[in-house]
Amino acid sequence: MLLFSIFLLPLIGALVLSLIRVDHKSIYLRFISLFFAVLPLLLSIVACVEFDYNNTDFQFVSYPIKNVVIGVDGISLLFLLLTTFLFVICILYNCKMSYTTLKSYMALFLLLESFVVGFFISLNAISFYVFFEAVLVPMFFIIGIWGGKHRVYATFKLFLYTLTGSLLFLLGLVYIHNVFGTFNIQKLAILMPSLDLGVQSLLWIAFFVSFAIKVPMFPFHTWLPDAHVQSPTSGSVILAGLLIKMGGYGFLRFSIPMLPQASLYFSNFVVVLSIIAVIYASLVAFAQDDIKKLIAYSSIAHMGIVTAGLFSFYEEGVLGAIFQMISHGLISAALFLCVGMLYTRTGTLEIAKYFGIANTIPKFGLMFILFSMASIGLPGTSGFIGEFLAMIGMFKSIRFVTGFIALGTILSAVYMLNLCKQVIWGVSYSKLLNNRLDSTEFSILILLAMFVILLGFYPTLALNYLKPCMANLLVKYNTL
Repeated sequence: MLLFSIFLLPLIGALVLSLIRVDHKSIYLRFISLFFAVLPLLLSIVACVEFDYNNTDFQFVSYPIKNVVIGVDGISLLFLLLTTFLFVICILYNCKMSYTTLKSYMALFLLLESFVVGFFISLNAISFYVFFEAVLVPMFFIIGIWGGKHRVYATFKLFLYTLTGSLLFLLGLVYIHNVFGTFNIQKLAILMPSLDLGVQSLLWIAFFVSFAIKVPMFPFHTWLPDAHVQSPTSGSVILAGLLIKMGGYGFLRFSIPMLPQASLYFSNFVVVLSIIAVIYASLVAFAQDDIKKLIAYSSIAHMGIVTAGLFSFYEEGVLGAIFQMISHGLISAALFLCVGMLYTRTGTLEIAKYFGIANTIPKFGLMFILFSMASIGLPGTSGFIGEFLAMIGMFKSIRFVTGFIALGTILSAVYMLNLCKQVIWGVSYSKLLNNRLDSTEFSILILLAMFVILLGFYPTLALNYLKPCMANLLVKYNTL
């Protein structure tokens, strides 16, 4: 019941926070929020320690509710660890909020954490779908209440895009249950490859639209920049760090293992869309004058590398894609936190208004440069490992594709280096009155930097969990 405890604790925390009266027990709000965020992280670490990464099957499997099965393999375990870690970071960052705001804000974040955890541990297709959709509810309120000037437009765009795509996913699940009589993901991965190509293709398209919107892939990407710009800082951290990874994880759980013939048939189509996403998003990012939009478009470009790696169907490509999702979860979270720290000091997201930060907040300048370099794949950071492995897989699959992806990484270096040039150096910006990061802000950035560098120098920390999963994931493609 270890996994169920990790799922249940944030849910209990959200309930406790909702029952506390602010005027009487507001002093306990921060402690309660941290307690119900840190405890799932500690349990996730226990799961990593006890996990046998030489075993290719799902582990910690249990049935907390009749017909609902949960469990993790090496892939979902790393996403579980990333989830609990990023929510602790967000809770720490949000602790500076006023008590009246803190109560409802933290409750929604803990509720969101529970839904994301439920998504990554689900081995039942219906519970997978329920959590896939449920994350929209707390995110809708987080952006809609605490977002920017155009938050209502952004929230409805996010909601309508993802909901529309998910309806096709639901129709596909209804058909699958009608044919096979089960929603068990493990059983479906064995049964569904026997479907003929025509049926697989229809199901693949239904799944693809849903997951592609969530990633988001070109041309389904337009909701993401608006959502990021209007979202509060912690909302952007979770959106970029976790929620867009749910689409990639959907490909890993449904499209690739269950529909191998259709996945191969449509692989070139996915690769073409990925190339367009990498190059187009990089060019658009370079033209942005809003720092949040620039980082949002960089996320679209990085996820283009992920989808290209996944559909290379080579071990290195898939490993690189998964590693890139974990790495990007850390790096994008750090960049959005940096932007949030700037925004609280200046009240603007306009890039032209930032300059001379190295003179006023030197520690911040160092951290911002580090995460920017990690974003463009500097060797020694986690960003390099994921991109390098994904490119190896793409080179083995379709060689000329690697050149286009490499062009995208060059373009990403152009816009990120240009951003650093504008933001970090120059004459000091007079409105940056606070010339230091507070202890909480600096600790958060240092913690994220440690993991970005650690995974860059010692990627086997993650790859040891991922490699055994490749045998089960790609075995069907060895015979096709």
